[in-house]
Amino acid sequence: MSKTKLEYIWLDGYVPTQSLRSKTKIVRNFDGKLESCPVWCFDGSSTEQAPGGSSDCLLKPVAIFPDPARKNAFLVMNEVLSPDGTPHPSNGRALIDDDDNDFWFGFEQEYFLWDTETDKPLGFPASGYPAPQGPYYCSVGAKNAFGREIVEEHLDLCIEAGINVEGINSEVATGQWEFQIFSKGAKAAGDQVWVARYLLERTAEKYGIAINWHCKPLGATDWNGSGMHANFSNGLLREAGSKEIYDRVCQSFAPVVKEHIAVYGADNHLRLTGKHETQSIDRFSYGVSDRGASIRIPIATVENGWKGWLEDRRPNSAADPYKVAARIIKTVKTVPEYATSNGH
Repeated sequence: MSKTKLEYIWLDGYVPTQSLRSKTKIVRNFDGKLESCPVWCFDGSSTEQAPGGSSDCLLKPVAIFPDPARKNAFLVMNEVLSPDGTPHPSNGRALIDDDDNDFWFGFEQEYFLWDTETDKPLGFPASGYPAPQGPYYCSVGAKNAFGREIVEEHLDLCIEAGINVEGINSEVATGQWEFQIFSKGAKAAGDQVWVARYLLERTAEKYGIAINWHCKPLGATDWNGSGMHANFSNGLLREAGSKEIYDRVCQSFAPVVKEHIAVYGADNHLRLTGKHETQSIDRFSYGVSDRGASIRIPIATVENGWKGWLEDRRPNSAADPYKVAARIIKTVKTVPEYATSNGH
């Protein structure tokens, strides 16, 4: 009789930023399939998701990945359900309206490796600041790149787990890094970002290093903040062949700036200042190859005859990719050409 470890992963109910939670279930003679993962439960009163007098919440498995860091183990991403089986209010995945996987997402996840002893980014001196930003972006060498062993181990784990990670690089600030995740299907993209975040947190544990997901952990300084740029497309954008259609899609975002900012991560006003390759939080703009715009139209899209994707640069590093994707999809679906392109 074989025994397998299933690491059930979910999001708690903390506001304004949810955290990852997980616990291990031992099962016998497991066949590695998602449908063989049973619904489980947890104490929601300990995660801000239920009162103590009625504390059970349900875990519904929605994605499974091999766990390369443990023997005989899998990583199981879950949606949180209320006891009656309906989506819990904290369940952002349930908001996604993309059952046909028409929407594709690529998330650029930035973060800081954080020294728990100095309470500063890895590579910062105990007092003061390192040399100004500039040499750290895509850097190499011990003077400029910090924590590479953690980042490389995380990359290998993601690849071995079957997560569609598309690349990594060191970022503009000291101790700041990025990984990129792509998937055809908004729910799958969110699943993979969250499991990749989980693997990064767990890997950094071994080194005594924390992961700081906050969008501006160094406060009102000249150091760059952290984003989670959302690259997205659907059938309409991939086959548009028309600048006018791209204009209409981009313009559909203008009336709902507040609705997008509401789910694009806490404290985004500290990051979206109009500086450091951002647009101001209360303004909306778009443009070809413009990294200071709210939405960038990649030059590759234009050169491909206006067939490609868009990049919303506003989501921050601590945003929930499920909620970001759900809001983008809702907005794009208001464009009249969307209904025509999907046969509605």
